[in-house]
This record gives sequence, structure tokens and C-alpha cells, in this order.
Amino acid sequence: MNADCVVTEDRGAVRIITLNRPDKRNAIDLRVRIELAGAFERADADTAIHAILLTGAGPAFCSGGDITSMQRMEPEPALERAQLAQQVIRAIWRTPKPVVAALEGSAYGAGVALAAACDRVVAARNVRFATTFTNVGLAGDMGTFVSLPARVGVARARQMLMMPTPFDAIEALSMGLVDALAEPGSALQAGLIDAERLAAGPTHAYSVIKSLLAHGSSMDPFDVLDREAQHQAQLFGTDDFAEGIDAFRTKRRPEFGAPAR
Repeated sequence: MNADCVVTEDRGAVRIITLNRPDKRNAIDLRVRIELAGAFERADADTAIHAILLTGAGPAFCSGGDITSMQRMEPEPALERAQLAQQVIRAIWRTPKPVVAALEGSAYGAGVALAAACDRVVAARNVRFATTFTNVGLAGDMGTFVSLPARVGVARARQMLMMPTPFDAIEALSMGLVDALAEPGSALQAGLIDAERLAAGPTHAYSVIKSLLAHGSSMDPFDVLDREAQHQAQLFGTDDFAEGIDAFRTKRRPEFGAPAR
């Protein structure tokens, strides 16, 4: 029986999701797409899980789409294939829970898009990146045209996609693709520390932050003001808010815990 190409492990309130094709540098084929989407959907549905950490087994985070599984296709089956990949990104964006990516080695093509879709990206200092879709005559999927410009800007995203020159984690940090650096071999531990911190935070507030940042840029600014006020008013009625106020008044660390739905 083939080993699972996506494995999960719980560390308290953090669900670790690991791409598990180290011999293929965690390249994404159809099976990975299905298993990865399912893993995120199950983590989202589990009320004991408050944060999700995505990483890769072996020497690389993700080398992109598995080219050995690709062939010329008619538009209809090709669309079905692309939609399976989009299901993964939809699951990351739809969950109200913070998603942290921990990267070692390299992230190419769809690996860059997958990391960029997450709420926080921690990369080892020696990670190499490249948006290599055009190398095989493709433009990009897995949320590339939302996540990448949102992180690095439209002009830089255009150059990265049209002229996919490799770059390192230091440059990725400077452009906003990466949020924090770790020493080689320690990205998972650094990402877990961040995920545990987020898991202990106010989950309802994180849900609002994810929602407003995802939709705010496409809305009228005055509509965003209305949405902000509505969400903030609802947060005033949550257990997390009551706990935060009580902790402030009694000079202690707040203990948040209510899952966001």
C-alpha cells in the first residue's frame, strides 16, 4: 500500500499538515491535491484545533506541480484538474483559523503559491524560491493571482511570473513573500512556536481579520467601514473579549479558548 502523501499530527490545539512525498520533493499531483484539501477541511471542522501549520517532509517544502503527472489535455478535464488544486486554496482561505507555513529547502511554482496563500510564512534562511509556471508554458494557479500580488504587489508579481528568476529567503522577506526567517533545519519548530501562539489567541478576532483582509480591497471603502463596525460590535459580545478585559484589569495573561465558527 502506498504511504499517505499528506500526513497530520496534533500538537495541542495546532494541527500539523505535512506534504509527504520527500522522494519527489513534495511535488503536487492529483492525489496530493485531494488529500491536502481534505486535511485542511478536517482541521477546519475540528473544534479542538485553533491553528494549522503546513510543512513539507524531507529536503524541500514543495517543488511545485508534479510534471511527471502532466500531459496535454482538453479544456474540460484540465479544468477539473485545476479545480482540485483550487480546492486546497479555498480551504486555506475559508477557514477562520490561522494557517502558518514552515518552509525548508525550496519552494517552486505551485509551492510558492501554496505558501503565499497562508496567513504567515516562516522560511529557513537557505530556502530558494522561483515562480516557474512559464517554464512549462503555464501561467499559474493555486491562488497565484490573488496571493502573490497581495503579498509582493502587482508589478513585482508580474516580473516574478514572466521572468521566473530564482531568489533566496532574504529577498523573499524583503518583498513580503516571507514573514519570518529561521535557521536551516529549524523552520518547523519556529513555525510551531508561531502557530501555538496563534492557537492561544482570540480566534473570533482572527476570523474577522482574515475575512476583512480577504474582501476589503474589493469593496467600497465605506462598506468596509460598515463591516468593520459590525464585526467589532459582535466581538464585544464574545467570551474572548470578556476574558481579555478581565485579564487586563487583573494584570494577568489572557486565556482565550472559544473556537471561531
